[in-house]
Amino acid sequence: MTRALEGQVALVTGATRGAGRGIAIELGVAGATVYCTGRTTRAQRSPLNRPETIEETAELVNEAGGTGIAVQVDHMDIEQVRALVARIEQEQNGRIDLLVNDIWGGQGELTDNHAKPFWEHDLEHRLGILRNAVDTHVITSWFVAPLMAKRQKGLMIGITDGAPDMYHDNLFYDLCKKSVMRLAVGYGTDGKPYGITGVAISPGWLRSEEMLEWAEVTEENWQDYYWRDPEHRHSFWLRSESPRFTGRAVVALASDPEVARWNCRTMYAEQLSVEYGFTDLNGVTPGQGIYSAAVIDGQALRREDYLPR
Repeated sequence: MTRALEGQVALVTGATRGAGRGIAIELGVAGATVYCTGRTTRAQRSPLNRPETIEETAELVNEAGGTGIAVQVDHMDIEQVRALVARIEQEQNGRIDLLVNDIWGGQGELTDNHAKPFWEHDLEHRLGILRNAVDTHVITSWFVAPLMAKRQKGLMIGITDGAPDMYHDNLFYDLCKKSVMRLAVGYGTDGKPYGITGVAISPGWLRSEEMLEWAEVTEENWQDYYWRDPEHRHSFWLRSESPRFTGRAVVALASDPEVARWNCRTMYAEQLSVEYGFTDLNGVTPGQGIYSAAVIDGQALRREDYLPR
């Protein structure tokens, strides 16, 4: 990866872990200044009680070659978001080139009887998830968009799940993810006269910190989850993606002078990898590479094919 984004300023919300952290790091690899926001710091954990912190993410951005700036923000709090964007405007002379909204806010909240009909869910609780997953995006974008419009340039990306024409088996989860796709349409439509492009990106099976823990592996030996099962029943795992893969998709879009061709669209990260020619950390393109070729050709999968190249 080149330092194609050197001098550019990015805001990544939900950068504490998962795709948000992977995106922030890859933006650092590309030389960007990255404001990394989230609720968990070394001094205070969010209700999720996960150990990852925004300070760690910012340090990883620095190690990758960019400039990481950690800011604790609850994006449901309008005044906190107002203060965040005012700070960026002051420190970066009014410049925000890229906004990546990666806040989900419902981790672990929909696993209980996920596929129940919507009227059997707790309404107040589920509405809270919608506010966490949608309102946070709207609030943050509302403050960022005027800075982009003033400069007649900007890219607004929302991280979602799935495709626009699929249903996620749960009304509330589906509304959260489809809303991000529709927000991209709104950003791109309203923003087009002002040089603003809106896109939604859908990762595949993401090897987040939580997923790695669930599979009892690390990013260094993640494929072991598949190979330790003698019947190899978990084939989906070989199609999984590191969070950095989504980050490379974001960098590819942010580096493209003709990014407006994707305006208002929802794209899978693996679709963008084919378009732009990037791979995951191990040199494989998830879903489009070794796994799919082996299935199509009826070949045996080999462990060494998934080791870093």
